[in-house]
Amino acid sequence: MNLNFNFFMNDAVESARKEIVEAGYTQLTTPEEVDEALAKKGTTLVMVNSVCGCAGGIARPAASYSVKQGIRPDHLVTVFAGQDKEATEQARSYFTGYPPSSPSFALLKDGEVQMMVQRHEIEGEEPMEVVNKLIGAFNTYCK
Repeated sequence: MNLNFNFFMNDAVESARKEIVEAGYTQLTTPEEVDEALAKKGTTLVMVNSVCGCAGGIARPAASYSVKQGIRPDHLVTVFAGQDKEATEQARSYFTGYPPSSPSFALLKDGEVQMMVQRHEIEGEEPMEVVNKLIGAFNTYCK
């Protein structure tokens, strides 16, 4: 059996992109799109997407479910680590004091990070634990 790795990865990436966009997030693929999105007033949830297992099994389901429960951020956006490298790097430049992490979530208010959920808080957790962290942040910062 000859498996074309690039074909497999392209399919995995497209599925991951589609899943988060269908959850209501706007995909940002350039540094300019990141700057425009994060300059908006109000609250913005940035989901740093990836193709790893904890992104597919925990982070993306949590991203989808959490924003359908009561209070939510004004804006939902996503960048894709390892794929849209410049956009991801630009988004991470707003996450002052936090090391690069994917998957991860950053909740910003008027362009300033209010809280983050990093990979070490996602990997090995149940999706509802991540959902509860996000909903707790929404209740605190998105009123």
